[in-house]
Amino acid sequence: MTTTVSDQRALISGRTGRAPSQEEARTLRVVVVNGSPSEKSKTVGLVGVVLRTLTSVLAVHDVAVEHTRIDVYRLGPAFTGAVEREGIAPEIEDALRRAEEADLLIAATPVFRGSYTGLFKHFFDLVDQYALANKPVFLAATGGGDHHALVLEHALRPLFGFFQSMTLPVAVFASSGDFDGTTLLTPRVYGRIEMAVEDVSDILTRVATRGKPAD
Repeated sequence: MTTTVSDQRALISGRTGRAPSQEEARTLRVVVVNGSPSEKSKTVGLVGVVLRTLTSVLAVHDVAVEHTRIDVYRLGPAFTGAVEREGIAPEIEDALRRAEEADLLIAATPVFRGSYTGLFKHFFDLVDQYALANKPVFLAATGGGDHHALVLEHALRPLFGFFQSMTLPVAVFASSGDFDGTTLLTPRVYGRIEMAVEDVSDILTRVATRGKPAD
């Protein structure tokens, strides 16, 4: 079951072969910021494929994947009414800190009017200006048609350029035609996700946290 910011973080299983010793074990702490304003979301479906691919690819490197998903639409009035970080509600502060302290951030949003959602942008308006410097960020977006794919390079990448983050070279976009409901079907998109992860697997292995994964 996918965890949200209000739940306990879940360790994704799916590793094959021998189990590494405690000394060898590494965990990549992944935080997803989901900009979708709805519960039934193609964006969440896309993120699920990304997480499963990460788990499979990094298992070869003896790296486990632990993830938390922050659904910004669930954060409520304390979030939407916040204009600055100081004095913010504890649950919102916790969500922001999780994003800031992740080993890998997955920034995922549907496209509205040529850009990311307002709730998605508001979340990052509250993130510390320097907290994401040099942090790996996986960019993912969904939209009604392929013309919305430009949001990756013209909106998302510049946003994280401001934060001096290390956006991964390959970003992923999926249109409505790539889904059956919220289930991703198109092999081309699956292939791009795999390429995006494979290209940076060595980097992600190095940034993974040593030690036993959290229960």
